[in-house]
Amino acid sequence: MLDTLDPADPSFARDPYPYYAHLRTTGPAARVALANGTDAWLVTGYRQAREVLADPRFSNVPPRAAGRPKPDSPAQRARGCLARHMLNTDAPDHTRLRRLTTAAFTPRRVDALRPRIERLTAELVTDVAERLAREGTADLVDAFAFPLPVLVIGEVLGVPTADRADLRTWTYQVGSPADALPAGAVDRAWTSLHGYFTALIARKRRAPGDDLFSALVHDEAEGGLDDGELLAMAFLLLFAGYETTMNLLASASLLLLTHPEELAAARQGGPARWAAVAEEALRHASPLEGTTWRRTTEEVDLGDGVVLPADASVLVVLAAANRDPGVFPEPDAFRPGRYAASGERAAERAAERAAPHAAFGHGPHFCLGSRLARLEAEVALPMLFGEGGRMPAFTLAADPATFPYRPGLLVRGPRHLPVVRAGSAG
Repeated sequence: MLDTLDPADPSFARDPYPYYAHLRTTGPAARVALANGTDAWLVTGYRQAREVLADPRFSNVPPRAAGRPKPDSPAQRARGCLARHMLNTDAPDHTRLRRLTTAAFTPRRVDALRPRIERLTAELVTDVAERLAREGTADLVDAFAFPLPVLVIGEVLGVPTADRADLRTWTYQVGSPADALPAGAVDRAWTSLHGYFTALIARKRRAPGDDLFSALVHDEAEGGLDDGELLAMAFLLLFAGYETTMNLLASASLLLLTHPEELAAARQGGPARWAAVAEEALRHASPLEGTTWRRTTEEVDLGDGVVLPADASVLVVLAAANRDPGVFPEPDAFRPGRYAASGERAAERAAERAAPHAAFGHGPHFCLGSRLARLEAEVALPMLFGEGGRMPAFTLAADPATFPYRPGLLVRGPRHLPVVRAGSAG
């Protein structure tokens, strides 16, 4: 009998790690029955996860069932169009799509964003500090972890910041299991996103700006994007550009608030220690819980007695791979010291070079925005938590075991992170 899994279960969303540890006892990959009536293989072993992500026998192209009718509703058509992004493609299409966006995320261009990220972070920290002083409480997700990456990716893409609330709602809904939301919410979100990005493309054609999306819209070179690919690329870059970083900032903040000894070490350790905090948060609380779904194009032997049949649905669970005890000693412990630079290697990127975690994936689909996410965390966390800064001392406003988490198997992080000014709790 197969293990069963309901990704919409709030208790699973809050703490999926015991379930993944249980699955791992049966092998590095296990076949499970999902609540929607389908079954799939979940890869939980670290070595096997990296192998699957680099193996062309695992296709990213969604299966197309024989005889399946064409989408016949606005929501189905919108979803089908926006799902044509490069995470759902294989080479050579994936190679072409990735090449067109790589230039926006080179180390030079990302590092050039640091002054702007520092200014945006300082403004948000000031806003949070004023709210704590005025009201005694604040939500670090709504007031900090969400707006910072939205503002940053909005500049990269040229998305008006006035639209961020709607975009957050829609992307949250399309990334959640349908049965975890009110009836029709997911369909309405797909339709709204399609309409929004259609209008955005039209605006960029009329009045291009100095942003990545304007460049993509006006790229008429051979191999440029057609209208459908532009819509899908806009959705992917927005979703990936803020969802994962928002969850990284929220989870890292929660970990620091529940591990005061590590917070003290970060405050004393300088930039390299803050970088190590970000790396360990990526491993310990992977903001991408799982990759996009893959499909085996032939039978694949993963070793350790695990053989995946052809045409099997496969999910690489990054959150589980990053807690593989065969790779990470004390995998459930939050220990930034495992990534801390030693001796003279105090450059901010020392931890990045040493990091073996799989939070950003591996292989051809390795996250293009990994450097940007790291930069935002390395700037934001010391500004929010550093001593002698704008922020008054603060602590959690409630038991973190009660915090709701994002349902599903795609992204993971606390939906709210309420804090109070130190001394005002209770």
